[in-house]
Amino acid sequence: MSQMFVLHPLFALLLLLFAICHAAPMLESRAGTQVATFAGGCFWGVEDLFTKQFTKGLSKTTTGYIGGSAPNPKYRDVCSGATGHAEAVRFEFNPSVVKYDDLVEFFYRSHDPTVANRQGSDVGSQYRSVIFYTTPQQQAIAQKVTQDVQKRSSSQVGVVI
Repeated sequence: MSQMFVLHPLFALLLLLFAICHAAPMLESRAGTQVATFAGGCFWGVEDLFTKQFTKGLSKTTTGYIGGSAPNPKYRDVCSGATGHAEAVRFEFNPSVVKYDDLVEFFYRSHDPTVANRQGSDVGSQYRSVIFYTTPQQQAIAQKVTQDVQKRSSSQVGVVI
């Protein structure tokens, strides 16, 4: 019985060391990522376009609703327009592989930024065009790219930043 008592803490220590060693690479890759969030129509369409364009550098995508007043809204609530949410995609990306500028520029090329509350046959405020930034640098980049797009466009760009 005393041998089991001695082995048990050693076994637990070995398991802990194993877990730490194997978790370290995952933590490193996560630490090197940034987040970009875009709303530009149906989130599945936006997600599909981005993942086809950026085959390297995007580590995770999450679709959902953002920018509204209700916590944890349901699809029907969002579609009613009552919650104020937009359909959006959150991308985790590696900035050494994909630049935020490139993501924002592709966002503008992937949909019509001059149409309010609509993309293709999808109509409603949940399909509005929004760039959600997470840092002051992302805000500055989004504003600069938006200004550049506006200079080239004959119509008013309606993307909210």
